[in-house]
Amino acid sequence: MPSSPSHLAAVPPALAEILQPQWLTAALGVQFPGIQVTKVTPGPVVSRVSTNARFRVECAAGVPAGLSPDLCVKSYFGQQAPLARQTGAAEAAFYRDLAPRIGVRTLRAVFAGVEAGPRQGVLVTEDVIAQGATFLDATTAYSPDQAAQSLRQLALLHAATWGDPAARAAGWLKPRLESHTISRGIREISANFDSDLGRGVPAAVRDAGRLFAAYQELADVTRGAAPWSVIHGDAHVGNLYLDGQGRPSLVDWQLVQRGPWYLDVGYHIASALTVEDRRAHEEGLVRHYLAELRGAGAEPPGQWLGRAEHHRRGQSAVARHRMGRWNALYRHHRRHVLR
Repeated sequence: MPSSPSHLAAVPPALAEILQPQWLTAALGVQFPGIQVTKVTPGPVVSRVSTNARFRVECAAGVPAGLSPDLCVKSYFGQQAPLARQTGAAEAAFYRDLAPRIGVRTLRAVFAGVEAGPRQGVLVTEDVIAQGATFLDATTAYSPDQAAQSLRQLALLHAATWGDPAARAAGWLKPRLESHTISRGIREISANFDSDLGRGVPAAVRDAGRLFAAYQELADVTRGAAPWSVIHGDAHVGNLYLDGQGRPSLVDWQLVQRGPWYLDVGYHIASALTVEDRRAHEEGLVRHYLAELRGAGAEPPGQWLGRAEHHRRGQSAVARHRMGRWNALYRHHRRHVLR
């Protein structure tokens, strides 16, 4: 899989070092040779697991054509960095190797670097908030029409990488469902239910063991599933933003991996819509996705064509009802019970 020359000897250990004119001159020079950053004006910073910092640059002889002066950097610092840096490396690799060629609406990266040793990533993108974008969160109301638009973006991603030999060879795209059962289990799910995240979740679905068993079943069912493509891996509403034109766009690619298409589609529909909207629109949305997938040049297996209700069965049913519950149940109830 081709990549730009954006490999790093080391990611700076602190945000302040990244926001230095010298570092940004070298990083932005990968795409904009000859650039010289002379001033950096820091903006708002959001730090959770990753750190996202908005900033503005000034350059000698002016900001080069094709580069916005309003930018945002994302990386991992502090105590969380050792645990999360691998996911950051996968996201940076996505923006470096895949995003430029697949046509999916997402952030425009002006630098995407992956550290050679411990595989930490650093990403510099255009600041879409400065362009009028709005980032969504897990409590944002999302309509069936918006879901149709985001499913089209998923279809473009899947079709562009449908059985792609280069994607198969990319180690950073290895499937991750099974590995998550090692790092996240019954104790962690129970802790979510017992925390503020779980407030309002009905007792009938507060069974951490049942959810974990369902996730393990999903990992077993999808191991080696075909056909496969590159999938987003975490396509809930909180990993979307509306661009300046109000169009849903995908973001947060830390869990990008190889997998069957229905993991993204089922998870997105289950976690984005209210129960009522899902029941009323899910078949039409799956038909819409399949049409978009075919229009983009990929052909799903024959049993999925013509009768979208087949997605209720087999692996897709597991994906929609069981994988979606892992992360979506508490989001749904926070949106529709606690409000």
